[in-house]
Parts: sequence; C-alpha cells; structure tokens
Amino acid sequence: MTVDDTGSGADDADGRVDPPPLSPSFPRADADPEAADTGEDPLALRLEQLILGAERRYTPFQAARSAGVSMELASRFWRAMGFADIGQARALTEADVLALRRLAGLVEAGLLSEAMAVQVARSTGQTTARLAEWQIDSFLEGLTEPPEPGMTRTEVTYPIVELLLPELEEFLVYVWRRQLAASAGRVVQVADDEEMVDRRLAVGFADLVGFTRLTRRMEEEELGELVEAFETTAADLVAARGGRLIKTLGDEVLYAADDAGTAADIALRLVETMENDETMPELRVGMAFGTVTTRMGDVFGTTVNLASRLTSIAPRDAVLVDSAFAEELIRTGDSPASEAAAAEAAAAAEKEGEEPPTYRFALQPTWQRPVRGLGVVEPWLLARRDGGGR
Repeated sequence: MTVDDTGSGADDADGRVDPPPLSPSFPRADADPEAADTGEDPLALRLEQLILGAERRYTPFQAARSAGVSMELASRFWRAMGFADIGQARALTEADVLALRRLAGLVEAGLLSEAMAVQVARSTGQTTARLAEWQIDSFLEGLTEPPEPGMTRTEVTYPIVELLLPELEEFLVYVWRRQLAASAGRVVQVADDEEMVDRRLAVGFADLVGFTRLTRRMEEEELGELVEAFETTAADLVAARGGRLIKTLGDEVLYAADDAGTAADIALRLVETMENDETMPELRVGMAFGTVTTRMGDVFGTTVNLASRLTSIAPRDAVLVDSAFAEELIRTGDSPASEAAAAEAAAAAEKEGEEPPTYRFALQPTWQRPVRGLGVVEPWLLARRDGGGR
C-alpha cells in the first residue's frame, strides 16, 4: 500500500457496493476493469485481494476521512509503516481505514503519544517487511515452481497462498505473543525505570572471516546457502542459550544477553560449532559489557561500538572481550582473575576442608591497543577453562 498527503478532490466512496466474497478456487485471468484502469496484471491484483481480504475501495484522502484522521497524520502513519506515496489512486481497503482508526484511537485515549504511535507503526512495518520479503523469496519461491508447462507462477501461487495464509497468520500471532511475554517479563524485573531504556547488557558480534574473498569465489546461490546456514546456526545457538538475536548482517550477527556468562557461553559455542563444520569459514567474536540504549529492538551506544571494534581485531576462531566484560565474569565467579588467583582460592578451600571453586571461563589479558574512536583499550582473550564444560 502507498500513500500521498496532497489533494482532497477525490470522489467519495459512500454508496459503493461491497465486493462479493472471494471464490475459494483460483481466479481466471479474465479481464478485470480495475486492472485495466491501472495497467496492472489482473492475476497480481487478484492475489493482492486474496491476501488483503478485500478489494481496493478508497483513495488515501477518503481513507483518512473515513477513519476520522487528518491527512497529515494518516500520511505519517503510512510512511512509518513503509508505504510509498501513490497520489490519490484508489488503492486502499477497509483494513487500511481500521488500522488508522486503531492507531488514532490509542492516541485519543491517551494510551500512546502521537510520536509513540508513529514509532509503533515504524517498528511493526520494518519488522514485518523483512519477514514478508523472506517468506516470498525463500519460502514461496520453492513451493511455486510450475508443475506443468504453460502454467505461470502466479497461477500456482494463488491456491498455495489461499491455503497457507490463515495458518501463517495464526502462527505469526502466536510467536509475537510469546516474544511479547518474554520481553514484558524482562522489563518488569528491572527495578530502575531509567534502566528499561539504558540497560547494562553484554553485547556480542560474531563475524565470518574472509567473507569478502568468498563472495568473489562462490556462486551466488552457494553464497546464499552459506549465509543462511550461518544465520540459522547463530540464531538457534543464541536462542537456546538464553540470548537475544538483535540482527543479522549477512556475514555478521549481533546478539545481546542480560549477563556476561550467558554471552560468553554463546560466543564460545558459536566458535566451536563453526570449527566443527568444514563448510564454514573461520569465525571471530568481539564482546563488551556496559550500558546499552535500546530502540525499536536494536541496541546502540559505546558498548555496542566497542564490541564491533573488538570483533575486527579478534584472532581467527577466538573471542575477544573488553575489560568491563572481564571484570563482570570475575565478579560473578564465572572466571578467576588469573590462574594464580584460582590456585590461591583452591588452596584456601582445601585448607578449610571445602570444595574448591569451579570456573567456567579463563581470561588472558592481551596488549593494550588504540581502537578507532574509543581510545586505548585492554582486550582479554576468552576461553573455556579446563573442567568448565561445553
């Protein structure tokens, strides 16, 4: 859907006859008056109507007026959702009007400020746009190969979409509710209101080594399969170990965790998993711990920048962390300050007849070095400690 905030002389939609129910069978490519008027493929238009559940009925001005929203605010909402301008073409449906009413209603009821409502529209639009692109590119593409010569992809796509649409819609709502519950649970556990936005988190970047060289040697399809395998493996490991995948950038993934021990375990498991896969390039990981600003599911701030810089200087198949991350592991008892400190703690425990402390990780300081834009830092090399488990 696309919009424009200019013009107000469009015909009123009042009195138009509601479209008849869509046939459950695939529509023939008969002449469609609306498609003829717009020059669009009639089959593509029927597919749009199937997905949206209604025919085009309103211009942007008519939709805004029917929703009781100013054209200016309607345009802000639509653009935030990622829809481009279309002038005053008749391209909107009852669902578009209802969406405007809901957003405006939240503002009128005082539940959301206007700025927050626009932010809700933008975050939802950006997230679902990526999901929709993936579903079409990677999902439907594999299911819509014409089974018989002479059949178009659209002729095959329509009945498949008709069957899958309600199931995918229900699944999307289920996953969203699950994620919302998990996120809400994390928020209510935060004692300080300011910490809900600026939180102390462990942030990690995992980067495939030599990916640029690979793009020159590998075929596009082969390269796409490698990236998908990497992203899938990383996403599964991050989720399984209690982290949160923030985003994927082809050859790099960004994740976060509430505590340094969880993030460290994820980083080492990523390296170990890639090492055991001969089809995968080497991996390097950089991590930092500190205050992070969260916005629309993304993370920002000096801590994130530092983790990114550490990734660029990390050795192959290794994990590099900043001093704050190392201090947090030591504070929580996940790592000794040094092997000498571990030996002293073990001796003291033995003298008292107690079990010696067990540590999951080992830290090795490396040379201090300047990091672009962040001054001089002291990275630490992270590894599993003998007996720390895998």
